[in-house]
Amino acid sequence: MADNKLYDILGVSRTASDNEIKKQYRKLAKEFHPDKNPEAGDKFKEISYAYEILSDSRKRSTYDRVGLKGLQEGAHEGHSSDDLLSHIFGGNLFGGFGGFGGAGMHRRPHRGDDTVHPLKVTLEDMYSGKTSKLQLSKNVICSACSGKGSKSGHTEKCRTCDGCGLKVSYRQIAPGMAQQTQVRCPECKGECEVIKEKDRCTTCKGKKVCNETKILEVHVDKGMKENQKIFFRGEGDQQPDVAAGDVIIVLQQKPHEKFERSGDDLHMKHSISLTEALCGFSFVLRHLDGREILIKQPAGTVVKPGDVKTVIGEGMPRYKNPFEKGNLYIAFEIKFPENHFTTEANLNVLETLLPPRSAFTMPQGENVEEVDLLDFDPNERSSNSGRGEAYASDDEDQMHGGPGIQCAHQ
Repeated sequence: MADNKLYDILGVSRTASDNEIKKQYRKLAKEFHPDKNPEAGDKFKEISYAYEILSDSRKRSTYDRVGLKGLQEGAHEGHSSDDLLSHIFGGNLFGGFGGFGGAGMHRRPHRGDDTVHPLKVTLEDMYSGKTSKLQLSKNVICSACSGKGSKSGHTEKCRTCDGCGLKVSYRQIAPGMAQQTQVRCPECKGECEVIKEKDRCTTCKGKKVCNETKILEVHVDKGMKENQKIFFRGEGDQQPDVAAGDVIIVLQQKPHEKFERSGDDLHMKHSISLTEALCGFSFVLRHLDGREILIKQPAGTVVKPGDVKTVIGEGMPRYKNPFEKGNLYIAFEIKFPENHFTTEANLNVLETLLPPRSAFTMPQGENVEEVDLLDFDPNERSSNSGRGEAYASDDEDQMHGGPGIQCAHQ
């Protein structure tokens, strides 16, 4: 049974002439164009797709023979589905040049693109909140011509693309086989219409939009985080018959010299002396909001290298609930004194105050050997290399029967 689906979409008979198909397409395209009937977008895609097939004699002939299902399944002259569709249509059936799910004929978008701007902020800004002013350059609809682009308010259908916004070209890919491609019409830039030179608006030069500078106030709320977005709805570039996109501000945090952030918590490092680690300490921390915080460790509580202490509620404020805060975590580094920092007599006194040494008994016998403990230097050759070579030499002499060694059978 013949496949008449594409003919039915256009409302023409299978024997319709090329001129009849063209006239019917223009009539339907005008009725269902998204600019005039936004709810008929899918119908317009179907009409455009059907016209693409039936307006081309080669494609129409192929469709008449194998039908739409035959094209999809590739049941034709031994070609695979992908190869057949690529050769005939220049791409996938529904994505290559304007199938039911493709780009189709020129279609004005219903919403403009968003404009993204990064905004560098400090950790202090996100702790206390801040309002920044951002200068934005954007396109706005020309007030002189109300976005028409012409003095009279009239436009003409582009003759280059016949008002469809696209230009079709063919490229030979094999003998007797060509590939069709579609590009935006270079004359009307895909707008489907043109304005006479003498009738162009003197303010926008026929572009329908003008450039202006606007100042946006960006409110950085307490607790906001890295890469968080702030939206200004409808503040993007304007163009006629299209809803303006948004301006999106993306926060980028500058590195901080003291604090690192993890979620709602803050982390920092602090160095103390060995005396402070053993006998307690106090120090003042200047926080992100300018407050001076006194942090104390009582005597008798020992802080070991790498210990982490917590200050509850002194982290970052929670976004949209700034009265609740995360925690502050302090990792301690212990600064030990330099060598020979005091006299031997003082060291003896200090030893009486510290926990006793580990029990030690000096071993006796001929196998006991005392060595020196030196600081490690990775750039210095090991002092044991000579001794190791001597051992290896002795072993080698023994294995080869060196001087003074006689075999047992002699």
